[in-house]
Amino acid sequence: MLIQNMVFSIYNLFRLKKYFNYILIIILWLVYYFGIFTHLFELDYYTRFEYPLNTNISKCVINIHSGKSDQLPCYNINTFKYELILSNNTKCNKKVYLLILVKSSLKHFERRNIIRKTWGKENRFSDVPTRTVFILGMSYDIDLQKRINDEHAIYGDIVQYDFVDEYYNNTIKTMSAIKWASNHCNHTNFFFFSDDDMYVSIKNLLRYLRNPFEYPYYLSKDVKGKQSNYSLPSDIILFTGFVFHTSPLRHQISKWYVSLSEYPYHMWPPYVTAGAYMLSHTALTRFYYGSFYTKLFRFDDIYLGILAKKLNIMPLHCEHIYFYKKQYSISNYKYVIASHGYDNSEELLDVWLEQYSYNNA
Repeated sequence: MLIQNMVFSIYNLFRLKKYFNYILIIILWLVYYFGIFTHLFELDYYTRFEYPLNTNISKCVINIHSGKSDQLPCYNINTFKYELILSNNTKCNKKVYLLILVKSSLKHFERRNIIRKTWGKENRFSDVPTRTVFILGMSYDIDLQKRINDEHAIYGDIVQYDFVDEYYNNTIKTMSAIKWASNHCNHTNFFFFSDDDMYVSIKNLLRYLRNPFEYPYYLSKDVKGKQSNYSLPSDIILFTGFVFHTSPLRHQISKWYVSLSEYPYHMWPPYVTAGAYMLSHTALTRFYYGSFYTKLFRFDDIYLGILAKKLNIMPLHCEHIYFYKKQYSISNYKYVIASHGYDNSEELLDVWLEQYSYNNA
């Protein structure tokens, strides 16, 4: 019996050895595919971060405004070659406190209509002028483009550039929105960027912009029995939303996979989730001109994080903007500024109307 077991063990050993090379190849392939060893070759973000152009782009932005030139290599590496197809040049012909820019997909007609009736409705507050535009790319579908043209003829709120409207062009869409806002709304205080599948409370957003450092606590009576009348200075540099501190995804199965050649560092700069965020006018202008000297990155939230890093702008975290779908209840949404996950237009309408009836939207 002992001899039989020894023979069987030797047989299994040789059998395993026969397939060892195949097993090793499979293991190495899985290690490569899921990026397990890739992290070993990442550079330290905190000590070695550089991103082209490797120059002081803050100084480059100052040079643009001053019209001066110096020895810095301020070469424009991002010539914006996309043409404006649809626009409304009178949208900001009067002073606007808040411009709402909604990144929307071409076929999302229903979402845009519900937003126009709810959180995107203009001038709901008599003392706070607001405007809303929808940012679109283009399609080669002639019938679809005709519907977009008809929509713009009715509402006059479409801003469309001639880049192909697809996921990996989100950075182009975001920078199109920033360019349009910078060129057409020069007397606007704040800019709110949102996707078209968000619940948004503009009332809470305006409350937040009165005092982002203490929202929502300042809404309650202070120790003297008076509500805070603090307001942000007009020249503040504000970039705020839900801030992430994360690492690049190196496994190739992910749609957010990033190679070492594309980004070699072990951490991203602090960045704001692209679903909803706010910029002051000064911050927006710096982002626009700073993008001239900063290589584009295909994920728009990461690109804005890189721009902020190179411009020495620290993103301000806002815990009342939710990158996921926050569980709904009337009380749960009292202070919510924005929540992701509302691709069902009827659900968005129901939630917004209920929050509106409770003075939360």
